[in-house]
Amino acid sequence: MTHTARTPAPAAAVPPFGRALCAMVTPFTEAGALDLDGAGRLADRLVSEGCDGLVLSGTTGESPTTTDAEKSALVRAVREAVGDRASILAGVGTADTRHTVELARAAEKAGADGLLAVTPYYSRPPQDAVEAYFREVADATGLPLALYDIPGRTGTRIEPDTLIRLAGHPRIVAVKDCAYDLLGTQKVLAHTELAYYTGCDEYVLALRAIGGTGYVSTVANAAPGAFRAILDAFDSGDTAGAARLQRRVIPLVEAMMAAGLPGAVTAKALLGRLGLPAGPVRAPLRSAGRETADGLLRVYEEVAAGEGRRPAAGREG
Repeated sequence: MTHTARTPAPAAAVPPFGRALCAMVTPFTEAGALDLDGAGRLADRLVSEGCDGLVLSGTTGESPTTTDAEKSALVRAVREAVGDRASILAGVGTADTRHTVELARAAEKAGADGLLAVTPYYSRPPQDAVEAYFREVADATGLPLALYDIPGRTGTRIEPDTLIRLAGHPRIVAVKDCAYDLLGTQKVLAHTELAYYTGCDEYVLALRAIGGTGYVSTVANAAPGAFRAILDAFDSGDTAGAARLQRRVIPLVEAMMAAGLPGAVTAKALLGRLGLPAGPVRAPLRSAGRETADGLLRVYEEVAAGEGRRPAAGREG
């Protein structure tokens, strides 16, 4: 049997924010204040190590416990740190349409390149109300909007048919997909030009293989290069290599995202051990204990060794 070289898969429609995105933590000082200098340093490191864009004030960024003023200040500080080397998406979703619109306009004024809005949570609105909410947010600014589908957190799905209708809006350009429904995802991909980003780190390769654009990763706070390498390998035609790279990061994904603690907690614990800006989490979250942080560091070092890289220096004890 004759084998021909595989042609790399064509990229999905890519909005201005690129393929490899990190859901960045929001660094705080030990006293719990916003650490804008630390945010700038962390953002610079993430971009230098492979992130096309940064998502600020998402769940990993502890948006429920940061003020509106802090959210705007964070966008400005990160914009100053990364300049035009990376795009900035501001998380603006809330349970209140009016508040979400206010945050969207403030993010645009602060210098964001795009918006990420989660489905209104807790109230569980029906699909026509979900659709109206996203349309109102999209109409509020001139920025491209990504829709965040994570029913396990919000209680409400953005149904595939709703996404297909919303795709007709000129500023609704992308989806951050945490619905764990590859069938529904493929339906939307088949009927729209929406750029799909997995928000589930274990699905980076799977989503790219069915036509997705990339990822919005929490684990990339600690290992941005390891996740970027998966996309690069696949897009170069090395599917077997991409699969090996995906499997290599799974222990770290499991340790950070499937150990019963929120990603903000584990990401900050590991960043602290690596001597990188993070600080504590804000209540009601509680920072990870030393034993948990040490365990995360051990897994990280195993993954880093597999990459042939030296672990980051300057750990905090």
